[in-house]
Parts: sequence; C-alpha cells; structure tokens
Amino acid sequence: MAAYDLEEQEQLDALRAWWKQWGNLVTGLITAVALGVLAWQGWNWYQAQQAAQASGIYSVLQRAALERDTQKTKTAAGELIEKFGGTAYAPLGALIAAKALYDAGDLKSAKAQLAWVAENGKDELRDLGRLRLAAVLLDEQAYDEALKALSTSHEPAFDARYAELRGDVFIAQGKKDEAATAYRDALAALARAAEGSGNTLQAREMSAPYREMVQLKLDATGAAK
Repeated sequence: MAAYDLEEQEQLDALRAWWKQWGNLVTGLITAVALGVLAWQGWNWYQAQQAAQASGIYSVLQRAALERDTQKTKTAAGELIEKFGGTAYAPLGALIAAKALYDAGDLKSAKAQLAWVAENGKDELRDLGRLRLAAVLLDEQAYDEALKALSTSHEPAFDARYAELRGDVFIAQGKKDEAATAYRDALAALARAAEGSGNTLQAREMSAPYREMVQLKLDATGAAK
C-alpha cells in the first residue's frame, strides 16, 4: 500500500510539474478555440440575420418595380446597397431597380445602379451589370465609356453578348469594319458555346434565333464574309 501511495504521489508530482510548465499554454489554447467557436457561431448568426433583413427589402423592391413606383424602387435599392451590400440580394436588387428606372426614363439613376453592380457584384452578376451599363452608355452616346465597360474580363458565357454589343457601339460610331469583326466574334462565341454543350439539337434550337439576329447585323455592315 505504501508503494502504491508513493507511485501515485510521483505521478501527481509529475503532473504538477507538467502543468506548471505548460498549463498557461494549454489554458490559452483552450480559450482561443472556445472564442473561435463562439465567433464563428456569432458570424453565422449575423449573416443569417443580414440575409433575412435583406430578403424583406428585396421583396419590397420587387413589388415596387412591378407597380412602377419609381421612388419606392430607388429607396429600397438604396437601402439594400447601403445596409446589405455584402449580401447576394444587393446586386440582384440593383439590377431590378436599374431595369425599372430605365423603363421610367431615369437613365442617370439606372446607370448608377448598374455601375454599382459592375463594381461590387460577383461573377455573372458583375458581368451582367457591366453589359447592361454598356447598353445604357450606348443610349447616351457615351461610346468610349461603353467600349471600356465591354473590354473588361468576363465569364465565357457572356462572350457573344459582349461582342455583339461592341458591334452595336461601332455601328453607332459609323465604324462598319470594326462592327463586322465584333459580330463575327459573337458568332464564333456562339459556335464555341454550341460545341461546349455537345452541339445538341436543343442547344442549337435555343441559340438559333439569336445567331440569326447577329448574322443579320453582320450582313447589314456590308462587310465581306
């Protein structure tokens, strides 16, 4: 029994020595992990709250746009961007607001919404924002700015649309040769897209009307094929 007590005491002494040397570090690591878990849970809760609030404002914006309430549309879009710009609802709302404001003849406000999406949107939404911004700039005869917006990198899925709109800008400038080149680029992009989809009958049927329209624009330039 005495031997057992001695062995147990040695173990306790060893544990105390180890804790004296490493206890603060272990405590600090446990505290850091606990704080990290709490921070992650808090961030997830905050993100969920942000998304829920943004969703409500987005619904208001959608209704306002459908009802053609321009002022309410602008207010809701502004609130989305200002308070919830980091959520996916902000660029979606800005695109909806831009369309509604454009249809109402407020090109300045529409352009501001699209410029925000072009600057702050992600991936396809950013590319769509730049494309629509370029279209508004074309309407305003701001040709150089439109071409600048269309010269930015974008997802391959937008190659045809970007090239076609470049052609439209060149036509507006009276540059038929450059327009013809852009329309050919658009047709080539459509061909690549068809190949990428396996050139299925459904893919060809879906893109046929658009391809015909671009071809008509190319033919209208009078450039040799």
